[in-house]
Parts: sequence; C-alpha cells; structure tokens
Amino acid sequence: MAENGNGTGAAAAEPQAGQAPQVRMQVLGQFVRDLSFENILSQKGASGEVTPEIQVQVSLDAKKRPQTNQYEVAQKYTITSKNKGDGATLFLLELDYVGVYLVDGVPEEQLHPFLMIECPRMVFPFARRIISDVTRDGGFPAVNVDTVDFLSLYRQELARRAAATPAVKPS
Repeated sequence: MAENGNGTGAAAAEPQAGQAPQVRMQVLGQFVRDLSFENILSQKGASGEVTPEIQVQVSLDAKKRPQTNQYEVAQKYTITSKNKGDGATLFLLELDYVGVYLVDGVPEEQLHPFLMIECPRMVFPFARRIISDVTRDGGFPAVNVDTVDFLSLYRQELARRAAATPAVKPS
C-alpha cells in the first residue's frame, strides 16, 4: 500500500461507504491587494483636545479561481477615526486582504457559507496585525480590531439580501 505524506496508507484518506467525504481546507497564500492610510490629523494639524472615536466596517467577497477547488476570499476593512469633539476625521485606513484557499469535500450547498465564514477566520489575525502596525506607524495608538464574528456577518448579509429582494406573490 502506498504511503501519503502523513504516514497513513492512501486508502485511509478515501471515505468509507456511507461516510461523508472529509473536508479539506488549505491556505495556499495570502496577500494585501490594496492598502491606504490617510493621516488627516498630520496633514491639517490638531486644534484643541483630540478624543478619537474608531469605526470599523468589514465586508467580504469570494470568487472561484480557474484552478480546481481554489477560491479567493477578500476581507475589506474600512477604519475611520474621528474626533468626538468636532467630528473631524483623524485618519482613514482601508485594507483589502485576500486569502487563496484550496477547499475540497464541502457539499455545494454549504460552500458559500464555508467560504464566507471559515476562510476569513483563518487569516483574520494577519489582517488585524497589519491594521495594528499601520495605525501605530502612522503616529496613533495601535488599533487592535476586535475578533470579527464572521458567522454573524454572514447572517446579516443574508438578511440584508432577503430584505432587498422583493417578495414574489403567487399567481
């Protein structure tokens, strides 16, 4: 019997009759597609007391790659800091962070939620680190983005799409 990379027989990787196929996910790569940091406070200068208020927006997008079972999932972060006192923008950070994944064994009806929940969860710590480093290097306290609940984000997007789609009345 041939051995595979983990020291078990190749036949062990095949699902037994009656068992669901085993899900396999692998991060093939990750990269910054786009990054922008505008330090408006430094450009315009500060006048008076500065009390920053941070707003974080997250959006996701997924697409199939030409290679078999490969997908790109983009996490887009828009982080705005405004002064509580006068509402003036202090900085604006935009990050488009992409993960490239090999996903195999996920049933077609579960693929979209898998891509939009599990895949971004795998590389989120790297995006958070970039955000923290850029804000700190930009002269502000490091922004440590709270862990994103991708399941909740996915459910909100489904609800938004359902509300946007007009109901069809049966004739």
